[in-house]
Amino acid sequence: MTDYLPATMAMLGPAQNRYADAASWDRLHDELGVRLPIDYQTLVDAYAPIQLNGHLSLHHPATERWNLGGWIRDTAQAWSDVPWGGMDPDEDPRLLFGLTELSFGTPSGLWPIAGTDRGETIFLVAAGTVDAWLLVEDGEGGWARYDMSFSEWLYRYLIGEDMAGPDSAAFYPGPVQLRRLPMTADERPEPWNGPARGM
Repeated sequence: MTDYLPATMAMLGPAQNRYADAASWDRLHDELGVRLPIDYQTLVDAYAPIQLNGHLSLHHPATERWNLGGWIRDTAQAWSDVPWGGMDPDEDPRLLFGLTELSFGTPSGLWPIAGTDRGETIFLVAAGTVDAWLLVEDGEGGWARYDMSFSEWLYRYLIGEDMAGPDSAAFYPGPVQLRRLPMTADERPEPWNGPARGM
């Protein structure tokens, strides 16, 4: 069985840990009222703020720009502002996945933890519990459930599986493309590639 955290990091290359700071995670968890998964924290600390394969972005809680806490709050608020009444039953995540309520950024709600420039949003459900799982909205009203850790989801995303519902793969052969996000207005994005992976 694959150990997904080291397997994912092997594809991404050596950890950068530019902003790793345990205190920033403690502050974020206190502010949110939930704890984000350890594998997610490890990947964010190792690489974020970053864009992977030109689409998926990860933010970091210790940075002012690309701040994870700010992004989670803003994204949860934007999703909270969506009118959810009168949805088609085959598009209503409450009916599709047995959610008792559809709330964002609440203790029993959905927590946005990553997103893509294709409009996809990755949510953590049942945050802070051993039974946490992921729900992905594809940017067009379609939802997909993934009963797995974030590191497994990211691993499968990077090898080209459909990780935001049917026909959603964003596969790029060769090494994973990484792009460090600029931390000032004058800084330019810094691209590089992960190790060769025979794909």
